[in-house]
Amino acid sequence: MLSNILLLVLDTAGGFLTLMLLARFFMQWQRVSFRNQIGQFVVSATDWVVRPLRRFVPGLFGLDLASLLPAWVVQVLLVFAELMLNGAVFGSNPVSVMLGLWGVGLVELLRMAVYLLFGVVLMSAVLSWVSPHAPAAPVLDALAAPFLKPFRRVIPSIANVDLSPLVLLLVLQILLMVIAGLRNNFALLLFRS
Repeated sequence: MLSNILLLVLDTAGGFLTLMLLARFFMQWQRVSFRNQIGQFVVSATDWVVRPLRRFVPGLFGLDLASLLPAWVVQVLLVFAELMLNGAVFGSNPVSVMLGLWGVGLVELLRMAVYLLFGVVLMSAVLSWVSPHAPAAPVLDALAAPFLKPFRRVIPSIANVDLSPLVLLLVLQILLMVIAGLRNNFALLLFRS
């Protein structure tokens, strides 16, 4: 029971930090202004990790790797902690175990990114109907727009209702299923002898 409580606390704290780092990564990638409540919150929650890393981890093609790398490391550590707390016995090949941990961590990072995008698209769609002038609306719209754009080209509006968020949410759900299969494939490396 104590290990379950510890795992819940670690998963919650690590998941929150990962989501904040991913939000910072996406906001910088999409060039969304940080001069708003969401941006200030994300910066405040992640500056202690990102600023020191920027000295050593350069950006790549305009992508902020100083935000992405620690998010991946957090997920790798969470996977390792989960396995250790559940009493997992690793395989005898250390290279296979490390590749498995890194791979599962990467897949978990991808899963968290999909969940973040899912939340952004859902909140953006709801705010567009309920409160389009809310302070968070422009930020969420700017984050969701590049992912919605390909669907908006193909799917026509029906009675001025944009159905592209529904289709994107469906695609994200399918992607989560694929990610679950990838996680299982990488997890096999952890226990290979």
